Amino acid sequence: MSFPSPFDDDERTLLEKVEKLQAGFIGCATQDGGDIDAAAYERLRMELLGDATTRGRLPEFVRKCRDQRQFWQFIKNKFPSYRERRDYIWAEFRPVIDYLELQERTPGVEPITLTLEAFDPEHVHAAWQKALDRRAADPDGAITAARTLLETVCKHVLDKAGKTYADDAELPQLWKQCAELLKLAPDQHQEQIFKSMLGSCQNIVASLGAVRNKIGDAHGARPRAVKPKPRHAELAVNLAGTMASFLVATWREQQGKPS
Repeated sequence: MSFPSPFDDDERTLLEKVEKLQAGFIGCATQDGGDIDAAAYERLRMELLGDATTRGRLPEFVRKCRDQRQFWQFIKNKFPSYRERRDYIWAEFRPVIDYLELQERTPGVEPITLTLEAFDPEHVHAAWQKALDRRAADPDGAITAARTLLETVCKHVLDKAGKTYADDAELPQLWKQCAELLKLAPDQHQEQIFKSMLGSCQNIVASLGAVRNKIGDAHGARPRAVKPKPRHAELAVNLAGTMASFLVATWREQQGKPS
């Protein structure tokens, strides 16, 4: 028995990884797989078991079956027909897939995702996806990833504009440089409403940096450190995503590119 081949490393989200692993199990259980790809199975299994978001939601047989041969021995004795095996695998994977689909349907996530992926799929979008994936199960990590997202976007915009910045520049400094470059600094505007809105954006960025230093996981935990909850992570990630996509959309508009 084997998992479908090729089993390429082309997944970008946890949901895509879970769906690919599910397809592999179905292929194995119904004897319609290709050549054995043990490395691909091991990679996906370890990545999903190692992620706090998916670890506790995966079917028990994912945790117990270290390779596809073990799974084949399990599934062939449990159900005699292909249909029963498929139904069982779908039912076992449904909780984790439903959960991940719900996360992706969170209001506002999709337009931010599209904007950031079009701008830079390898680094910016990857940072955004990491922040999304950690919100519920790892609030500390999500807050850290939210700040990393903004830092990454700022550096990419400055790099594309040919601007230099200090290697150790903190998020507020990076945002200030980008804001001035894109004419988003409050003191670059006369209208009070725009000055106020852009000043609020600046304060949000500073606050994201501060909350990450206080309760994120970047500097280790103090003995009585405040532990953020998923709702705190949700707020931090949503704010970071909104600010990042606003920066990218402004940059693209000024370059004459569609948002």
